Amino acid sequence: MHTVVVGTSGVTASDVLAVARHGARIELSDEAVAALAAAREIVDALAAKPEPVYGVSTGFGALATRHISPELRAQLQRNIVRSHAAGMGPRVEREVVRALMFLRLKTVCSGHTGVRPEVAQTMADVLNAGITPVVHEYGSLGCSGDLAPLSHCALTLMGEGDAEGPDGVVRPAGELLAEAGIAPVELREKEGLALLNGTDGMLGMLVMALADLETLYKSADVTAALSLEALLGTDKVLAPELHAIRPHPGQGASAANMLAVLKGSELTGHHQDGAPRVQDAYSVRCAPQVAGAGRDTLAHARTVAERELASAVDNPVVLPDGRVESNGNFHGAPVAYVLDFLAIAAADLGSIAERRTDRLLDKNRSHGLPPFLADDAGVDSGLMIAQYTQAALVSEMKRLAVPASADSIPSSAMQEDHVSMGWSAARKLRTTVDNLTRIVAIELYAATRAIELREGLTPAPASQAVIEAVRAAGVQGPGPDRFLAPDLEAADAFVRGGHVVTAVEPVTGPLA
Repeated sequence: MHTVVVGTSGVTASDVLAVARHGARIELSDEAVAALAAAREIVDALAAKPEPVYGVSTGFGALATRHISPELRAQLQRNIVRSHAAGMGPRVEREVVRALMFLRLKTVCSGHTGVRPEVAQTMADVLNAGITPVVHEYGSLGCSGDLAPLSHCALTLMGEGDAEGPDGVVRPAGELLAEAGIAPVELREKEGLALLNGTDGMLGMLVMALADLETLYKSADVTAALSLEALLGTDKVLAPELHAIRPHPGQGASAANMLAVLKGSELTGHHQDGAPRVQDAYSVRCAPQVAGAGRDTLAHARTVAERELASAVDNPVVLPDGRVESNGNFHGAPVAYVLDFLAIAAADLGSIAERRTDRLLDKNRSHGLPPFLADDAGVDSGLMIAQYTQAALVSEMKRLAVPASADSIPSSAMQEDHVSMGWSAARKLRTTVDNLTRIVAIELYAATRAIELREGLTPAPASQAVIEAVRAAGVQGPGPDRFLAPDLEAADAFVRGGHVVTAVEPVTGPLA
C-alpha cells in the first residue's frame, strides 16, 4: 500500500487524495517528530510560568481573559473538544473526514502548534486503522477554523463519541480504538485548541473538487466537440491563430482539445441543404471561451490550494524563537473565495452544456435531426425529459453559485465578528461538482445518439472511439423509447470515472 510521509513543510494535493480516497498509510518523518518535541518544550516552559498565555493557560475566544490554574488545564482541553463537538445534520462523507484529519495532522507536524509527538502519532494511527469520526454537515463558520467538524475528529482521538469502523459500521469510538490497539489521548495544555483551529475541512474539499473538475473540464471539451459535430457546426472557430490573439491559457487549451477530437470528421462545416455554415450559435461557437475561463479559474484555485497546503494554520502558533503568538491565520477567506469562484465557473459550464443539448433536441435548430432525437416522434418522446433533468440540475447550480463567502454572521459574543463561511462554500461546491457530472453525462448521451443518427457522414475517429466506449459501458444508442434512467446512470458513471478522457486520448494524444 502507498505510504505518505508527513514532514514539517506541508503536503501535496496528491498526498491528500491518496489518504482521503485511496486509504494510503501515513508515517511521520523523523524531522516532524523532532519539530513536535521542540515546540512542545516551549509550550511546557510557558505553562510553568505564572503569566497567562492564550491557549496554554487561558480560556478561549470571548473567554480568553480568564487565567486557568494548572490543575484545571487538562479539563479545559477536554472541555473545549466536548463543547465544540456540536455539529448537526447529515454525516459528512468519509473521504472528506479523512482529508480533514490528514490536513490537521499536516499542520500539527509543522512544529508550530505545540502538540506532543504522541498526539500526532495517534492521529496517524486512527487514519491508518480506517477509523473515521462521525462529522456532521453543520457547525463550521469557516473562522477559527472548521471548529465543529475538527472537534468531532478530536473527540474520537479521546475515545469519545461515535466513529465509523473499517467495516463501515458506526460504533462508539472507544470500542474501535481498543480493537485497533490505540490508546485514547489525554490532552494537555494547548492540545485541544490546536486540534480544532484550522481550515482543513474546506481545504480538503477544495483539493478533491480540483481533482474532479480537472477531469470534468476535459470531458466537457469532448462533449462540446461531439455536440458541434452532431449539429454539423464549423470547427474553423477552433483554429489556434484565432485563440492566440486572445491569449487566455484556458481558452487556448479548450479549443485545442476540441480541435483534436474533431480531427478527421466528415460532419463539421455542413448544413442539411448543402450550404456552408458561416456561424454557429454561441453555445457552440463560444464553448472554448466559457470552458477556458473556468480552466483559468481552476488554475487560480490550485495556486491558493498549494499555498494553503504549505501553511501551518493554528492560533496561537509556536515560533522558532520561542514565542507563542496569537494571529488570524485560521480565517478561511482565501479558501472560501476560490470555492465560490469554482461554483460560479462550474454553473456556467453546466449552463452552456445544457443549451447545446437543447439545441440537439429542437428540430428547428438541430439542422435535420429528428425531434428530441426520437425514433418515431409523437409515438416516442426521445430525450425530451432527459433535457428537463439537465435543466433542473443547471437551475440548482445557479442557486448554488450564490457566494457563501459574501456572507458573514457574528459569533462568540462578537469576538468572532467576521467569518468566512468557507465550509459552507465547500459543501455546496461538492453538490455543484456532482450536478456538473450529470449534466455532462446527459450532453454525452444526446450527442452520441445524434451523431449516430447522421447517416452517410463519418464522425471523427476520436468521436467514434467515445461512442464505442460509451456503448460498451451499457449506454444504449438510438431506438424506440425505453426506461431512460438506467442509461443516464450508466452515462453518469462513465463520465464520473473519467472514461470520456481515457476513450479519446489513445486517438488524440493527451488532452490539455
